[in-house]
Amino acid sequence: MDQLIDVQYVWFIWSSLFIVPWAIVYAVFPKYRFQMWRAAIYTAPFGLTEPLFVPEYWNPPTLFNLAQNTGFDIESLIFCFGIGGICVVLYNILTRKDFVEVEDFEKHSSRHRFHKVALFSPFLIFISLVFFDWNAIYPGILAMAGGSIATIYCRPDLKNKTWVGGVLFTIYYYIFLIGLEWLSPGYVDKYWNLEQLTGIKVLDFPVEEFLFAFTFGMYWSSVYEHLYWKKTVS
Repeated sequence: MDQLIDVQYVWFIWSSLFIVPWAIVYAVFPKYRFQMWRAAIYTAPFGLTEPLFVPEYWNPPTLFNLAQNTGFDIESLIFCFGIGGICVVLYNILTRKDFVEVEDFEKHSSRHRFHKVALFSPFLIFISLVFFDWNAIYPGILAMAGGSIATIYCRPDLKNKTWVGGVLFTIYYYIFLIGLEWLSPGYVDKYWNLEQLTGIKVLDFPVEEFLFAFTFGMYWSSVYEHLYWKKTVS
């Protein structure tokens, strides 16, 4: 199959496509707009971690060749903005649940003695693991998995949202991976550094992509409630 677009713009177009469902949800569900904005703005700066992944994890052509020359790129900021804003409300949209305040007495549960540690556990785990001699994607996956477990420990009421959120976002992300290969057939095989990864593929894509999607979906789907003492109710 021929390339639909110039490969130089594939990463930019693909990352921008994540804004499309974001904008649709933002327009159709006004009651989630505040959470979407806050989550998206908080997630976007994670795009600045791209130098940890280029070229060790992947090395896609970028606008103005920024990633190749500096390690940073515009596309990663757009990508992180889009996935963060959607992930935090995807479960609520499908289950028709709203965000409400946690009662004061619940905040004083013994489980919350390590509330701040649990919140920042992904960062602590990532920093403690990233300097070992392995691909940065694996500390990232373990960090989000650890953060999800810490969330469930502190907030058992978020257990279902955490697990289901992981599954939902994995399905959502897989659809976009299919779209990426449609835009540019062979793109993943060409620009992912598969020799530095496990080499395991699931549905024709590196298993690391699914592990990233699942752990990101688990942690980020409930991070708003955990951070701001909210819960989801019908």
